Amino acid sequence: MIIYSACPCCNSESIAKALSAKDHTVSNGLFEIWHCNACTARFTQNIPGKNEIEKYYKSEDYISHSNTKKGLINSLYHFVRKRTLQGKRKIVEKYTKLPAGNILDIGAGTGAFLNTMNQSNWKVTGLEPDETARENAKKLYGLSLLPAEELFNLQPETFDAITLWHVLEHVHDLHEYMDQFKKLLKPNGCLFIAVPNYTCYDEKVYKEFWAAYDVPRHLYHFSPASVTQLLLQHGLQLKEIKPMWYDSFYVSMLSEKYKTGKNNFLNAVFNGYVSNWKALFNKERCSSLIYVVTH
Repeated sequence: MIIYSACPCCNSESIAKALSAKDHTVSNGLFEIWHCNACTARFTQNIPGKNEIEKYYKSEDYISHSNTKKGLINSLYHFVRKRTLQGKRKIVEKYTKLPAGNILDIGAGTGAFLNTMNQSNWKVTGLEPDETARENAKKLYGLSLLPAEELFNLQPETFDAITLWHVLEHVHDLHEYMDQFKKLLKPNGCLFIAVPNYTCYDEKVYKEFWAAYDVPRHLYHFSPASVTQLLLQHGLQLKEIKPMWYDSFYVSMLSEKYKTGKNNFLNAVFNGYVSNWKALFNKERCSSLIYVVTH
């Protein structure tokens, strides 16, 4: 178990408990979420170490590993994913200014994104800590993903793009990973980091039931200010912030289920819509954000 006496993002000791949230996916246990007054990051306190956390991913409902289509929410996720995968490809190609190149995807899951890039003639490398997810990637797309620890065995200045789609919040070795990303990028390469944003409207609606807290799998809960400060610590530059409009609906659907025990589809869609409407006037309040990063 890891107990923080200082913020794991900026090392400030100005930290305090913000709320407690329940693990709705595996254990039903309660976990504290603390807030850093310095960088505004939040983090899950009393988390399992990286050798103990694997059991918290062992669920058929954990879609990133199982690729399950069971239930309304997961079915809708797969329907929308076809669109979002192409959107991610277009973002990578826009900011790298390349129609094809070398790409590294961290936390590749079952390989859907890398398959999309592979079909567009990108040379793909994927890292995934979960063995079941790696097996599914092989079965579904013929992709041979590497274990996560291989990150530190890759050659420097190899990749035009490094992507983390809702992955950085899972990484125990946060600062070591950030340093390694910088080493692995080519001089003109881009890093793409997508993470939930707890400063969004849907978090204000659902609070401790907000599905994107996803304790204890989500070790950190980022704000735009905390991501910006994290990048600066590692000599990286924020180029652009892109909203992920679909996430507010998906997160609201899960949150509604956690809060009420029911699939209140209309309530979830309404809250997701309001969240996005508010983010139209300030994209840094979108439910999830993509940070486009250079060095």
